[in-house]
Amino acid sequence: MSDTDGKKTLGLRGGSRSGQVKQSFSHGRTKNVVVETKRKRVVVPKTGSGKSSGSAGGDPSRRPAGISDAEMERRLKALQVAKAREADDAKEREAEEKRRADDRARRKAEIEEKEREEKEREERAKAKAEEEARAKAEAAVKREAAERPAVRVEPVEPGSPATPSRPAPSKSGTPTPRKKDGKSDDRDRGRNKGRDDGRRTGKLTVNQALSGDGRQRSLAAMKRKQERERRKAMGGNEPREKVVREVQVPETIVVQELANRMAERVADIVKSLMQNGMMVTQNQSIDADTAELIIEEFGHKIVRVSDADVEDVIAKVQDSEEDLSPRPPVITVMGHVDHGKTSLLDAIRHAKVVSGEAGGITQHIGAYQVTTDAGQLLTFLDTPGHAAFTSMRSRGAQVTDIVVLVVAADDAVMPQTVEAINHAKAAGVPMIVAINKIDKPDATPDKVRTDLLQHEVIVEKMSGDVLDVEVSAITGQGLDSLLENIALQAELLDLQANPKRAAQGAVIEAQLDVGRGPVATVLVQNGTLKQGDIFVVGEQWGKVRALINDKGERVEASGPSAPVEVLGLNGTPEAGDVLNVVETEAQAREIAEYRGQQAKDKRAAAGAAATLEQMMAKAKADEDVAELPLVVKADVQGSAEAILQAMEKIGNDEVRVRVLHSGVGAITESDIGLAEASQAPVFGFNVRANATARNTANQKGVEIRYYSVIYDLVDDVKAAASGLLSAEVREKFIGYAEIKQVFKVSGIGKVAGCLVTEGVARRSAGVRLLRDNVVIHEGTLKTLKRFKDEVPEVQSGQECGMAFESYDDIREGDVIEIFEREEVERSLA
Repeated sequence: MSDTDGKKTLGLRGGSRSGQVKQSFSHGRTKNVVVETKRKRVVVPKTGSGKSSGSAGGDPSRRPAGISDAEMERRLKALQVAKAREADDAKEREAEEKRRADDRARRKAEIEEKEREEKEREERAKAKAEEEARAKAEAAVKREAAERPAVRVEPVEPGSPATPSRPAPSKSGTPTPRKKDGKSDDRDRGRNKGRDDGRRTGKLTVNQALSGDGRQRSLAAMKRKQERERRKAMGGNEPREKVVREVQVPETIVVQELANRMAERVADIVKSLMQNGMMVTQNQSIDADTAELIIEEFGHKIVRVSDADVEDVIAKVQDSEEDLSPRPPVITVMGHVDHGKTSLLDAIRHAKVVSGEAGGITQHIGAYQVTTDAGQLLTFLDTPGHAAFTSMRSRGAQVTDIVVLVVAADDAVMPQTVEAINHAKAAGVPMIVAINKIDKPDATPDKVRTDLLQHEVIVEKMSGDVLDVEVSAITGQGLDSLLENIALQAELLDLQANPKRAAQGAVIEAQLDVGRGPVATVLVQNGTLKQGDIFVVGEQWGKVRALINDKGERVEASGPSAPVEVLGLNGTPEAGDVLNVVETEAQAREIAEYRGQQAKDKRAAAGAAATLEQMMAKAKADEDVAELPLVVKADVQGSAEAILQAMEKIGNDEVRVRVLHSGVGAITESDIGLAEASQAPVFGFNVRANATARNTANQKGVEIRYYSVIYDLVDDVKAAASGLLSAEVREKFIGYAEIKQVFKVSGIGKVAGCLVTEGVARRSAGVRLLRDNVVIHEGTLKTLKRFKDEVPEVQSGQECGMAFESYDDIREGDVIEIFEREEVERSLA
């Protein structure tokens, strides 16, 4: 049995108890300290002890033990004396405070009186100093006026030696005599012997620093000291008046820049921000609201500006009537593919553009100027008619004055004809219908006019207001009538522009030329574009290095309605961008950078998923979608844009075309590297790969395909995308069999004795078990026997035995449906 069972250990109650205390220091340091806590001894008087005392002794039951009546009386008296002393001390303190307050008020009054007297004394001294300075100035002017006629020059004897010491000035104040060469003797002496006054002695040496003979204060320092003393004498100690500034603040601003615009110390700005709870440095950005609080705190005025204000430098000139002059009309030729638009324009220009087009179809916007026999200047825009060039036709309609709608008399109205009609209506420009190919024997111009009625285009022959002309590009029939109608329509429009203002135009086409760099075909709409002008176009900017007209000639300037090729851009602009001439290169660069950042942010916002759920949903949806990656390079921006739009239309829910990169110019090594990383082919439209790119493609196994007709490119991409489609599985029913009897066979299970009622039963085919015309099982056959032999198939009208794979629930009267699956290749429409 243990010694401690049922017993507590002996110990002293009320002794010291140990514990721990956690001490905190600066910089987050702590320390645990062991301390002992001791209890205070409390003496409790015993009941009935002591004798009762009078009022002086108080209640004996409440008196501490061991204290006599006399001791208690002495303590009470001491307590009373202490209370009386405290009351006296309080009165003395109150009197002392009152005396101090009176002294403070008296001293304050004396200081104010002294300051007032000092201020009056300074004002008197200031007035006296001004009076003395004025008197000195007047005396100096009078003395100078009196001394001026007394100046004389004493002749110097030739050959006399120079006086070694400096001659004393004469009493009349005459200047030091000069030699014949006009230089004084002391200046020569100073140059020969050097100055000993210590001025401009160069840098401070170690010996000078140790001996205390350092450099004297600079002239600027002396001037600053004199200025401070002068201000002090004239009462300049008063604080300067606060300069209130208008501070322009964009949406975000760096603290350093904010301090510069406010003309305040950066440390003060940072201190104010920290007092407002923002721990920032001078290189961090703050928003406009925070900057407004700081600006108001420092007493300045805020002017809110936006990043978009950089475009305000683009001049919006209001043209006066005196500056306006007539300009040539811009005519856009539109219509369906292969209806003879370019041939008609060739007949007007007496040129052969169509023979140079790949496949005989137009794939670029062409801009030409034509002078008619009457001497009128016309600007023509030839647009493609292929379905892929919708955006090109839309741009042509937006910059034009008149639309010539070409419709073939043997083909009537087609889809791109309807699209051209819609573009013209959306742009709000007048339309002239040119019924082409009138020389063909199967031409039916009346059918064309009737078909146009369905699209609300009523020609003059049908009692409408739309001009129509029957023409033939081959024979030249009706061309004069067409030009007359264009001139009539242009006269009705009364087209005018101001050639004296800064140029403004639209980019019709853009390309990257190997020798010339980025080249943009620009239609000048207003003003005059001159060589050397600084301009901004979309996200690009540049300086006009050269202007080339439609005939390939270099020109110094281009007026309104004139198409020119502009060289000198820093990058290839987008077709359809607006060109504006600005004053300085810095403005152009700032606007281009702002537009580029806006486009970048827009693309990032469009490509990024807003939430994690949307990102996961998109990834899950893309799991079952096969992608065909492509890298596309084209000769001009419009063709690249048309190819991109055509690629977006190819595909369905199972497969789609993804253009990794599209650009303008030759195929480069970087394009091959991107295609190799993504296992994508490279498609070149009217461009070729350089030697380095070809070698890299051969080494890495990247396929490069060249195209000159957009039809072929689209068809090949469709065929490649169709190869990614999974084959369509079709079922073909080959027979039916009815179960007559069910047998149990050891090792096999249930076997159905069947009669093939229709078609044929095959061992390799799939089967379905129907019970009351309801499918209850679908699978394959485990065995197919006729009599006791395993057979591959059983014809109609014969009996056989069938057993299902992993299924035994078969009954008499059930019907077995036999079918085969076949895969059919699919293609994109």
